[in-house]
Amino acid sequence: MLLLGLDLGTSSIKASVVDGSTGKLVASAQYPDTENTISSPHDGWAEQDPEMWWTCVQLAIQRCNSSGKYNPKDIQAVGIAYQMHGLVVVDRNLNVLRPSIIWCDSRAVEIGNKAFDKIGHEKSLASLLNSPGNFTASKLAWVKENEPRIYGSIYKIMLPGDFIAMKLTGEITTSNSALSEGIFWDFQTNGVSEDVMKCYGFPSTILPDIRPLFSNHGEIKSSVADTLGLQAGIPVTYKAGDQPNNALSLNVLDPGEVAATAGTSGVIYSVSDKVSYDPKSRVNTFAHVNHELNGANRLGTLLCINGTGILNRWVRDNVASGLSYQAMNSLAAGVSEGADGLRVLPFGNGAERVLENKVIGATFQRLNLNAHTNAHIIRAAQEGIAYSLKYGMDIMAENGTSPSVIRAGKANMFLSEVFSQSLVNVTGVAVELYDTDGAKGAALGSGIGVKYFAQPKDAFVNMEKIGVIEPDTSKASAYKEIYQDWKSILDNQLSIKND
Repeated sequence: MLLLGLDLGTSSIKASVVDGSTGKLVASAQYPDTENTISSPHDGWAEQDPEMWWTCVQLAIQRCNSSGKYNPKDIQAVGIAYQMHGLVVVDRNLNVLRPSIIWCDSRAVEIGNKAFDKIGHEKSLASLLNSPGNFTASKLAWVKENEPRIYGSIYKIMLPGDFIAMKLTGEITTSNSALSEGIFWDFQTNGVSEDVMKCYGFPSTILPDIRPLFSNHGEIKSSVADTLGLQAGIPVTYKAGDQPNNALSLNVLDPGEVAATAGTSGVIYSVSDKVSYDPKSRVNTFAHVNHELNGANRLGTLLCINGTGILNRWVRDNVASGLSYQAMNSLAAGVSEGADGLRVLPFGNGAERVLENKVIGATFQRLNLNAHTNAHIIRAAQEGIAYSLKYGMDIMAENGTSPSVIRAGKANMFLSEVFSQSLVNVTGVAVELYDTDGAKGAALGSGIGVKYFAQPKDAFVNMEKIGVIEPDTSKASAYKEIYQDWKSILDNQLSIKND
């Protein structure tokens, strides 16, 4: 049983083929070789062209096929992971009407705040588990308010993964997990939120058909199959946001289990069986991939820091003279913890939910032109990312999540010893590293959806742990002191913003 997984990231698209019988990766490829651009026509905006995603998906699949390691006709199911909270709108001919407003776009913050007040804070939190915030529903409301001609032409709205599935199959579907991340789902009525639809004036027909997450979401069209070398009629049986999917790929499915990722953004994601929420919506709760799969609650609490890998990339491009990430990590490792007093706040990628949707920008503090080098800047940036995750984990602890171990794929920022050791030392929580990623997780998810695996956990019996990063207790007090200093700088920035 060969399974194809697609991971629609912000920077690139990855395709992986997995042997379901062994759980082993057969081949993978990504496209493009560089990083996809994010368009920002106005301050705080972030957009990408969905048709660009589709082009990259096709080229990634074709690259994967060209490895010669498998027969593409033997692929039996497709799974899709995708960047969360984006908005795609199409007309009745399934043509894209405007660029996708993606996850780190800040334009709808005030619209979401007004809806929070209109619906009522207690009612929103009790039913949506979040404020409407800057999520997909609020982005659609922005289109309705500011681009009425486009809004009037909308046939259906979609999350990014729904769009790729539509291009593959011609069908438009979604799931309760996807609708919950868009803040369209009412956990009390277990259906589409009438409060949100009424508040924003959306017709129910604008949403896709709702199907179970692990189920048939359409079958590959003959024209697409011919282009991609696949068998026509194979089903798309899994679609999930990148963070729930990352958790799935790490076998994080049961209450108390915690996953992390640190790509363009950084996320800590914990699973609970309790329907709960953060009163300030600084961390957010959505339906996990296996929510109600067997009649049980499985909610994912998500801490997101927008400015993680994107800050590391900015440092590479603008400070490190285009060095490889490996070379940057080596330079950073040559500087002692604390970067000789240099501090970096990594919040330069739009409104940060953990800061109650404030936009404070990335900040370099105490830069000494006579002492600090590019190595100090690299280290301080990576430490700042780790401290921002610590800041968010303290908020998660207020809401009952205090992990004893975190699982992560050995990729992106977790390839850096400086970042990884800073994170475990400042939090005191070990990180287990696994040989997996989003595309592999999406492939295994498709195996669950096509019922090749009887239960989700059966897909991960061969999951390989490749290392554990333990906290260095001898450095705990030093990191605590550095973190408190970093936090005092953040508190000062927030007080300025509030003024």
